[in-house]
Amino acid sequence: MAELKTRETGRSVREFLESIPGEKRRSECATVLKIMKEATKAGPKMWGPSIVGFGNYHYKYDSGREGDWFLAGFSPRKQALTLYIMAGFAEYDDLMAKLGKHAQGKSCLYIKDLDGIHLPTLKTLIRKSAARMKKRAAR
Repeated sequence: MAELKTRETGRSVREFLESIPGEKRRSECATVLKIMKEATKAGPKMWGPSIVGFGNYHYKYDSGREGDWFLAGFSPRKQALTLYIMAGFAEYDDLMAKLGKHAQGKSCLYIKDLDGIHLPTLKTLIRKSAARMKKRAAR
């Protein structure tokens, strides 16, 4: 069975964030860092070369595949600030409607400009998702 390429590393989160091009993007990352830290009650760690993850959980699929992953995370991608909301969005229609301008995938939230996001709603979304993932992992 293939191993995940993205895993927790010992790389410095601070050094990574300081290396991000563009003052605005660095500032947005600092804001998301603070929100995720508070919402997950976990410190940041680097996952792979460009993802900042918070907390962790162990998963095991019926297929036998298992591993460890972060509860929530983000990455300053070129096109958008990508937030990883591991519980997905199906249970959070009310929050998504109040969040502001974004795009989303299965468990990725794409934000081009943090100024258009309602930050208290974002924090609630991350907090609820992290709690849900912890609960799933405890089963």
